[in-house]
Amino acid sequence: MRPPLMPPRCGSWTSSRSGVVRFQPLEKLINLHDFYARQFKIDNLQLLLLQRNGELYLIEGRCPHRGHPLDVATLDAGVIQCALHHYQFAIDDGRLLHATEERCRGLRIYDLVYEGNEVGVMLDE
Repeated sequence: MRPPLMPPRCGSWTSSRSGVVRFQPLEKLINLHDFYARQFKIDNLQLLLLQRNGELYLIEGRCPHRGHPLDVATLDAGVIQCALHHYQFAIDDGRLLHATEERCRGLRIYDLVYEGNEVGVMLDE
């Protein structure tokens, strides 16, 4: 399992080059288990939180090729495959591994942050 990222020292707010960021909690740690998958809509983001083989992943919730929801995708051996056009991406770094039509950008991957008994993500305000 990847080591957790440390939460900000002064509560749930910190600053970045783009301004202020906030901790957005996603799930309580006690609820996580292998084959966990849950989609989140936060502001204009669609995110998908997954756990496989004890590893947690937070990725964009739609395929970068044509925007098909990835909560219905297959995930096997570290590869997520979109159900619509069968594009394949590496779940750990987002690399495009296989394109059935034109190439597209890689999958956006988000760093997870652990704060107390929750896992979440830092988002720009």
